[in-house]
Amino acid sequence: MFFLKRLLFLIPLLLVISFLAFVLMRLAPGGPFDSERAPASPEIERAIRAKYRLDEPLLTQYGHYLADLSRGDLGLSTKYRNHTVNDIIVSALPVSLTLGGLAFFFALVLGIPWGVVMAVQRGRWGDYFWGLLSLLAACIPALVLGPLLVLSLAVKAGWFPVALWESPLHVVLPTLTLGLLFAGKVARLVRESMTTTLQSEFITAARAKGLSESAILINHALRLALLPVISFSAPMLADLLTGSFVVETIFQIPGLGVFFINSSLNRDYPLLMGLVLLYAAMLLLLNLVADILLAKLDPRVKYE
Repeated sequence: MFFLKRLLFLIPLLLVISFLAFVLMRLAPGGPFDSERAPASPEIERAIRAKYRLDEPLLTQYGHYLADLSRGDLGLSTKYRNHTVNDIIVSALPVSLTLGGLAFFFALVLGIPWGVVMAVQRGRWGDYFWGLLSLLAACIPALVLGPLLVLSLAVKAGWFPVALWESPLHVVLPTLTLGLLFAGKVARLVRESMTTTLQSEFITAARAKGLSESAILINHALRLALLPVISFSAPMLADLLTGSFVVETIFQIPGLGVFFINSSLNRDYPLLMGLVLLYAAMLLLLNLVADILLAKLDPRVKYE
């Protein structure tokens, strides 16, 4: 019942987000047609504004937008003429989903054992060494890491293509760039959570019963240590799946990130609104999934 209420609550929450985004976009300086090279005649400008309903009062525009949204119509892009927002999202979303899914998988596969190793070697040289590497991975921005990987692994070594999105080899460098950042954060989360868990009384009791250290780590400590990772995974996965703006720009990947930047710079209201709502919906749904997983894995968590 709790989760059903949460799911129903998403609808009014998305409406609030859509209204705030709609109003703030209109209040921002500039407009979708201010950057046109050739100034249009007043008649053409009025016709264009009427086509996109920009000549109507703000609340009337929002009402029309909600009516179109209820039919699944996100409108026409003002930057990419004759292209609907639905078509743009349908074409770019699979690319961002592929890149984000691979980066998320890479971050978990690398970050979880990375954090476990640091926790097991707590206070020893291994903890400090791997901890320093995890800190570097979490702090170095993609704007720096991406070009470094391109220079070392693509330009000098020649192992991977420099950019674009055409073959499995093209996927490697963007996935590394995007995944390493989150792998470092996951590793540090697991390390802190695992360290606290290993000092718990039930771990001491398990050791007193004669259980092996590997059984204690895998069957008891790791399950609780993963709870913060699950909470962190919801916004992380939403961020990864909707596209990393910097990574997609560096590697010239035709995902949602590029469209988000271009729509922001060009005041493409319909496209920007569609991407904001997509990101918000994914973030809210993934947070709900994370809460469900927490309730399943942690018996101490109860939802009424």
